[in-house]
Amino acid sequence: MEVEKIKESVKKAARELFRKYGYHKTSVNEIAKKARIAKATIYKYFDSKEHILDAILMDYLHTNVNEIVNSKAAFANEEEHLKTLVMRTCRLSFTVCNEFIGWEFVRENTNSQEFLKHLSDELESLLLSAYLQLDTFKNNPGRREGLAFLLKASKSIVFSFAFTSVSDSDVRKNFVSFQKEILPFLVKAAL
Repeated sequence: MEVEKIKESVKKAARELFRKYGYHKTSVNEIAKKARIAKATIYKYFDSKEHILDAILMDYLHTNVNEIVNSKAAFANEEEHLKTLVMRTCRLSFTVCNEFIGWEFVRENTNSQEFLKHLSDELESLLLSAYLQLDTFKNNPGRREGLAFLLKASKSIVFSFAFTSVSDSDVRKNFVSFQKEILPFLVKAAL
């Protein structure tokens, strides 16, 4: 097998197992077995199970951010476009935490804060570079600072209520509250 095929096989196996059993309950041995390769081969390409998770998440984020940013939906104005982009990416962030990482990882892993900071910074960087490719921002480089503020503030707010919410209905209420009460002010400040 060539290198990329091996990596993809490992990520596919891990993605399925993480979704089915959760991050903590999935071992590298199980990933190797599902991918039909030796455990040592996994460590040849990934330093740890956490690095496999990181690779899966980055693939997922790249694909989804590109779809969100390149959507051809029509908007009444730049403000509405930006609000929609931010809400879609906030939901994407929550989905990543909910589906792939799992709340057990966040609560029990000693490195979770460092991992989530890395993930959060990567997402912010990815979003900023993708948004800057939009004509709205490409033609107005002075907006970069406002956009960076909007992404950082939105991300911080969404991550904070995502981790403090007790139930899915709490999360939904918080998203609605963020969308109606906070996001319009953040967008105005960014523009």
